[in-house]
Amino acid sequence: MKPVFPTQVAGWPVYRLLTPDDYCKSIAEILYNPLVAKLSRFFGVILAVCILLISGTSSHVEAQRIGPYFADTGHSVSGEFWSYYQGIPNAAFVFGSPITEQFSDARTGRLIQYFQRVRFELYPEKPPGQRVVLSTLGPLVYEHTPPKSAINTYNPIACRVYSETGFSLCYAFLEFFDRNGGEAIFGKPVSASVFYNDRIVQYFEHARFDWYPEYPEGQKVVLAQLGRIYFDIVPEDSSRLRPVDGKNTQGNIKSIQARAFTWKAITRLNDQQVVYVVVQDQTLSPVMNASVVVKVTWATGETESFSQNTNANGVAILPFQVQAQAHGSLVQIETDVLFQGLTSRNITSFRIWQ
Repeated sequence: MKPVFPTQVAGWPVYRLLTPDDYCKSIAEILYNPLVAKLSRFFGVILAVCILLISGTSSHVEAQRIGPYFADTGHSVSGEFWSYYQGIPNAAFVFGSPITEQFSDARTGRLIQYFQRVRFELYPEKPPGQRVVLSTLGPLVYEHTPPKSAINTYNPIACRVYSETGFSLCYAFLEFFDRNGGEAIFGKPVSASVFYNDRIVQYFEHARFDWYPEYPEGQKVVLAQLGRIYFDIVPEDSSRLRPVDGKNTQGNIKSIQARAFTWKAITRLNDQQVVYVVVQDQTLSPVMNASVVVKVTWATGETESFSQNTNANGVAILPFQVQAQAHGSLVQIETDVLFQGLTSRNITSFRIWQ
């Protein structure tokens, strides 16, 4: 069997069979050994053979090169799409993972690939470095999901107006926009801030920002899964979402369900309580790294919030103290879970008894 050499792909060791380049290097080393110097007259012939081997196989090796496999969704990114993805510092955050393989769009004939939050298109006629373009999904999704009403948030100090589209970008949305790539990633705003599904959202050429005021600081602006939303609107062939290896991986999650329950159904006036939150996907598999926010509303109307991510078993455990509560009062607990733009809410309660 031919020996293998270790190399690195996306930080992971990959072992490969020796290539013609390796054999040429080995032959060259032998030729420089004084013991076999008399064979040097064959150097020209050997070098020519190496060049032929390399030229005959290099195009094949390039064609077979495959980008990294995203275990969370069961798909890979390769070629110019992968080069573009690597060129964006926070690509995993703003684009998400691929939810399909590359394929030819039946409507345009272009090579495309869907990601959780965007879609890539390839324009081979453009200059190198400009061939990958983000699809303008924001206006298309906006047309199919009309909001309830617009919100007047304009403030000349806290907003930026885009005269090209006639819309302004304000407050936390503006801060998030500038911090995560700006117009180059999200495009220009194509709507005002509007209410959609009882949340404040704003559409951009390549994204939608959703506002979650109940989430911790730094996490209140959430990028909607615009790529997946548009995939369903078109609609595309749902079989393209299946993991390429046929496994049900975490990234192929279409919905989540949260279940919350307390350690004690009844507590003392001063006691310790624990909320357990279990998060599962549509196949009842655990969802890891889901963001869990628990809001405790005491009988007095006062509230406390706690947050934690789920572990490998899809479980979050949030302890808190019960202090000086009235006998017989009811304490309500609201649990909100966020995972890659998917949400789930659960309400439970316990009573103060002794």
